[in-house]
Amino acid sequence: MIKLVGLIAALVLPLWNIPLIAKIMNRKSSKDFSFLWTFGVWFTLLAMLPSALVSNDFIFKVFNIANLTIFTAVVIAVVRHR
Repeated sequence: MIKLVGLIAALVLPLWNIPLIAKIMNRKSSKDFSFLWTFGVWFTLLAMLPSALVSNDFIFKVFNIANLTIFTAVVIAVVRHR
């Protein structure tokens, strides 16, 4: 049961980036997001990917891949609307 809750959380948590993407797209501006913060988070997630891929922890893998994928969309939105 605890692993199921963890798996659900691993899938749902990255989805909180979707309203962020929508906000950027609706305003057609990302000026209130610094490139330092945006790329700092993205490179950190990217640096964690190899560890997640070799980990035996399935929930960690799911979380890392989902978070990196959706946050990559944030990076694209920030760069595109700058």
